[in-house]
Amino acid sequence: MPRRTATMLASTLMLIALLCAGVFIKVPYAEMSPGPTVNTLGDHGGEPVLQISGRKTYPTSGHLNMTTVRVTSADYKMNLVEAVYGWLAHDNKVVPHDTLYPDGKTEEQSTQENAEEFSQSQESAKVAALKELHVPVRSWVIVSTVVKDSPAEGKLHAGDVVKAVDGTAVKAPGDVAKLVTKHKPGEDVVFTVVPAKEQAAAEKANRPATKTEKVTITTRASDDEGEKRAIVGIAAGTDHTFPFTVDIKLADVGGPSAGLMFALGIYDKLTPGSLTGGTFVAGTGTIDDEGKVGPIGGIEMKTVGARDKGAQYFLTPADNCAAAAKDTPGGLTLVKVKTIDDALGALKDIREGRTSDLPKCTTKG
Repeated sequence: MPRRTATMLASTLMLIALLCAGVFIKVPYAEMSPGPTVNTLGDHGGEPVLQISGRKTYPTSGHLNMTTVRVTSADYKMNLVEAVYGWLAHDNKVVPHDTLYPDGKTEEQSTQENAEEFSQSQESAKVAALKELHVPVRSWVIVSTVVKDSPAEGKLHAGDVVKAVDGTAVKAPGDVAKLVTKHKPGEDVVFTVVPAKEQAAAEKANRPATKTEKVTITTRASDDEGEKRAIVGIAAGTDHTFPFTVDIKLADVGGPSAGLMFALGIYDKLTPGSLTGGTFVAGTGTIDDEGKVGPIGGIEMKTVGARDKGAQYFLTPADNCAAAAKDTPGGLTLVKVKTIDDALGALKDIREGRTSDLPKCTTKG
């Protein structure tokens, strides 16, 4: 066999061997790619995404699209060839598996966490939109979760309204931890609560909840390294009562990042005229009850997904601007927002044609 032919054959066989090895070698990485985008002003799955009853609504036009990221499942084992392809692909991103599923988190646990964050983002979106419209919203601090085998288990329950701790009135979720950690581990702390069942009955009857209970719990030391804090094993949150019904119907979506776009969609439906002026606007960002917009993950994937759908403008959390601006899809303008007020101001500039006034993202932020 001629030397040249032998060399080519050997090289070919080596390449085949490397490709085969690459298919069978598993690597600790996962992949992110652009996911679906959904117009919060439109329909999804045959029904409106935003359904409002008990309050006058107005026609809307254009798009206020929330955006998503598609990720590989927790138990999917990526091989070396897929990882290399993902690194080379422009619209995909390969990241360490632990970035998406930290501490060995299962897909079921991740899905549950995402569902809880999605539910909370919907509530905050409603509150932020209604506050912007000066519509009163009643709020109170609740026990959102009780840790298994903690001192609070069996004494406090998810949905209990926390009125006071050691006789000091509670006004925000953070107050609970501050008051508990004033104690040393092993000391008693007294919660004044409205039981969840009483609160539910009061809401159903449209009356104030009057039945309160005092619950004494012995604190234990936290698992933190260094100085140990006193804890009881609960997470505090906020619940609300709205003067009319706002339902968000969107299946198979999780996480908190659609909060801003939901809030804008609700605001648009409750006000005359069109926020977008018929323009295709997409965006992302968490939102809190006060209308502050927070950063999200996968911003590069979301801008690509939005542009592929036809978006012209993308409302971008200020803290994500630098990353998003490094590789902006052609034809898409990234608009920096820190609050719902910023977003509403940008939308006004867009519909009135003052696009030069828009606060645009740069690689510096």
